[in-house]
Amino acid sequence: MSRYTTTTDADLQEMLQTIGVGSLDEIFDRQIPAGVRLRERLDIPEGLPEQDVYAHLRELAANNTSAEDEITFLGAGMYDHYVPAVIDMLMSRSEFLTPYTPYQPEISQGGLQVMFEYQTTISELTGLPVSNASVYEGPSAVAAAGYLAKLANGKTRYVASAGLHPHSLQTLKTYAHGYDIEVVVVPLKDGVTDADAWAAAIDGETSAVFFAQPNVLGAVEDASALSAAAKNSPAVVIAQVDPITLGVLAPPGECGVDVAVGEGQALGNRLDFGGPSFGFFAATTAYLRRMPGRIAGETKDVDGRRGFVLTLQTREQHIRREKATSNICTAQALNALGGVVYLAWLGKQGFQELGELLLQRTHYTREALAALDGVSKLHEQPVVREFAVTLDVPSVAAVIDRCQDAGVHPGADLEALTGDPAHRGGLLVALTEQRSRRDIDKLVEVLGAAVTAERAAGAPEEVAA
Repeated sequence: MSRYTTTTDADLQEMLQTIGVGSLDEIFDRQIPAGVRLRERLDIPEGLPEQDVYAHLRELAANNTSAEDEITFLGAGMYDHYVPAVIDMLMSRSEFLTPYTPYQPEISQGGLQVMFEYQTTISELTGLPVSNASVYEGPSAVAAAGYLAKLANGKTRYVASAGLHPHSLQTLKTYAHGYDIEVVVVPLKDGVTDADAWAAAIDGETSAVFFAQPNVLGAVEDASALSAAAKNSPAVVIAQVDPITLGVLAPPGECGVDVAVGEGQALGNRLDFGGPSFGFFAATTAYLRRMPGRIAGETKDVDGRRGFVLTLQTREQHIRREKATSNICTAQALNALGGVVYLAWLGKQGFQELGELLLQRTHYTREALAALDGVSKLHEQPVVREFAVTLDVPSVAAVIDRCQDAGVHPGADLEALTGDPAHRGGLLVALTEQRSRRDIDKLVEVLGAAVTAERAAGAPEEVAA
């Protein structure tokens, strides 16, 4: 123990004598049953010098392929956007990087102001008046919104579009099982939520309705119509939105949505093998006191100076357990800082121009791929930054492997992502501003060759007469 602490042998003996035992083993004998104690040494190799550890870690890292090593069109919720240097610079400052939670406003004004400014940007993006200081990530934000609805109306059914990201749908089902709420999934039709089935599924026992904008196939939903279908029920209307698309799509608050949630990774956060990121959560004022997490507010001190405080804290640590609205214990404040810096760096005009750029590049890519032999559009709905095509091949995974061998990742295997056999042959392709016209043309060339090769490999051999 003295290898890692300042406890000397003499200190240890004095402590053992004080509590009346002869050794550390005697303490363990009293507390831990013999049957579960490990008597031999752990089978761990001896330590290595620091430079050897560094070399070993570099060797392991070399087995990975990053978005900087190949041209990637992967998306499905996490996207390879450019992250400006100013974000890393600010996120690495010690006053943001090292603090835990800002309980004391007298020493945490900078952190609280970041939360307040972040909430302001999310409200402006979503068109909803209140935002919290972030949640963990997108899927748990969807589930937390469902719990908000349960607390608000006490109803027993959720109605969810099959266009929700599958990770979000799975998370929602897991949470709902815990408080005995049925989840009814409405299928897609022609790439978007089946409007008739959606309206028929909503009734007086519906606690919340959930849809994605754009949906998992990249299609733009009629958010106003989906919201309107629930207005004669007690249901809370919840939309999972891609924040990057809000530069060109109507904000959810203007479409009748009560709660807007989503994944914030695309806003100034790197891919980093899936995390960490942050989730955002905005709502109408009717649900202010049922929102999860924390909300920072603006105030004045005794001298009349502008200041910031935590206005609402709805977890069980801060209020009575029976009144708590969630178990969210930590806002993803550092990652949310990256988000607000990114939005400030772009500005309103830059954010809109980014959305328009994605529209143009996505349209060009979609049309170019659909012109290939063996590739067709999965649906004809409008798309913004992501779309699905169908490959006429025995194996999408094999096509992806062929493309990767050529230095291009063409996208996500849709059936593998959703687990739905109806999506067999589907490929989900995502665009960011990082993908140039040259990159897109390379994708078209490589994917076309891979589809042709895979179709030839899967064709039955001709039998000679």
